[in-house]
Amino acid sequence: MQTFPDRLQPMTRNELADQIGDVFFTEPLFDAMPDVVFFVKDVAGRYVVVNQTLVERCGLKSKQSLLGRSATELFPSSLAVNYSEQDQFVLNGEGELRDQLELHLYPDRDPGWCLTHKIPLFDAQKNIIGLTGISRDLAMPDQRHPVYHRIAAAVRHLHVNYADAIHMADLAQITSLSVAQIERYFHKIFSLTPRQMIIKIRLDAASAMLADPSRSITEIAAACGYQDHSAFSRVFKATVGVTPSEYRSMLASKAVS
Repeated sequence: MQTFPDRLQPMTRNELADQIGDVFFTEPLFDAMPDVVFFVKDVAGRYVVVNQTLVERCGLKSKQSLLGRSATELFPSSLAVNYSEQDQFVLNGEGELRDQLELHLYPDRDPGWCLTHKIPLFDAQKNIIGLTGISRDLAMPDQRHPVYHRIAAAVRHLHVNYADAIHMADLAQITSLSVAQIERYFHKIFSLTPRQMIIKIRLDAASAMLADPSRSITEIAAACGYQDHSAFSRVFKATVGVTPSEYRSMLASKAVS
C-alpha cells in the first residue's frame, strides 16, 4: 500500500488555516447542507475541517470528535482502506477524484447513494498540503425537464432488465434520442451517466440479495448481470468500498445488534 507524502509535516488546523484560510470560512455554509458531506484533510489524511453532516453520519456528537482523526480511526477497517486509498491517490498528486458513485453505509447501516469529489490543496509553492472533498447525496430526479418521461422510460428498462446485457442502442430506440443526447439528459435529470445508473440499479438489487445468507455470491453476481464472481466483486468494492462478503457480514452484524 502507498503511504502519504512525507515531504511535508502534517499541519495543525491553525497552520493549515494560514495556507488556505478561505476554506475555513465556508465551513458554516456547509453546515447548512444536510445532503452534503464536506471535509478538509491534512497530508496525513487527518480531518482538520468537517461539516455537521459528516459528524452526524459518523454517529458522533461534535466536530471535535472527528478533528485530528483519520479514516482508519472512524470507519470499519474494510471501508477505511478504500477511503484511505482515495486520499493517497489525491495527496500523492496522481489526480483528482470526481463524480465517484459510492454507496455509503450510515451508522444504522442503512445505505445511501452519493457522488464523491476529492481534490488536492496547494500552497504558494504548488506543494500539496492537504485535500478537500464533498460527498453529495443523489438528488431526486428533475421531473420538470422536457424529456424526463423519455429518460424515465429508459430507466424503467434498466430496472426490468438489469440482469441482462444493456446496450445503448436499446435505450436510443426506447427514447428516440441519440446516444449523445441520452448521456447528456441522464446527467441533467439524474446527476448520473447511464453507466452509473445501471451500476446503481444492479448494486441496489445485489445489496438486498446479500441479506439472504442462503444465496451464494456467485448466484447473486449472475442475477445482477455480471458474468462472473470476480467482475461483480470488483465493481461492488469500487462502489461500496467493501467486498460483497464483507458487506454481508456488516448486514449480519446490524441484525445481531
